[in-house]
Amino acid sequence: MSIIKILSIDGGGIRGIIPAIILSRIEEKTLKPIAELFDLIAGTSTGGLLALALTKPLPNGTPQYSAKKLIELYELEGQNIFFNPEKTPSPLKPKYVSTGIEEVLGRYFEQTRLSEALQEVLITSYDVAKSSPYFFKRHKARTNPNIHDYLMAKVARATSAVPGYFEPLKLEVNDPAFPDRVLIDGGVFAGNPAMCAYAEAKILYPDATDFLLVSIGTGELTRKFYYEQIKDWGIAQWSQPLLDIVFDGVADTISKSQSFQKPEKL
Repeated sequence: MSIIKILSIDGGGIRGIIPAIILSRIEEKTLKPIAELFDLIAGTSTGGLLALALTKPLPNGTPQYSAKKLIELYELEGQNIFFNPEKTPSPLKPKYVSTGIEEVLGRYFEQTRLSEALQEVLITSYDVAKSSPYFFKRHKARTNPNIHDYLMAKVARATSAVPGYFEPLKLEVNDPAFPDRVLIDGGVFAGNPAMCAYAEAKILYPDATDFLLVSIGTGELTRKFYYEQIKDWGIAQWSQPLLDIVFDGVADTISKSQSFQKPEKL
């Protein structure tokens, strides 16, 4: 069997423009769309949005969006995604209203479903109702559509529901035996989904012995905190920095793990 090629894209909000630019250069160099270059594409949060958009099909079976086109998503739609009509948002409510991001995702993904993705995808989210990670997967959507096949717009909304920024997504399951899912950003456990992608590839391709993993990040947390600055902080002061630290720490744990087979971090 030939080498199984895996693409993993980190979360990072508006910084998703960084992997979009890198992937655009890859498409320019290879003269092929990303969906043709990889066997599995994984993403968290903004990386999940990119993974879905790069595998959204046109009626003729080709990708609708090039990576270059998705650079425009961040340049043109950022203010619409991160939108709040209130000049002074309440600290007791999500920082941004969900109508903005949902309108943008609705325009980009329309009625396309997860099962229609041009390539295998793995999109992370976390189900707070069940206190458990939840993974959106194309092969699961095709095998059991009643439970696992959702609109791409909903999947993108779920993986990017950053706590405190957007309200969670309540995802209705089309089966009375399964409760509805209450989903937030997958970055709470997999800001860098590379390890999740590698494990999934091992399941999808059990006979494969060679894997190529391309893991693309969105930058690192550069703000530093010093004892005299933070020693008297309470819950209010810690709420936003702690979220950034958790997301960055989870991502760095994967990229710097010595037990993993030397992933390349771009």
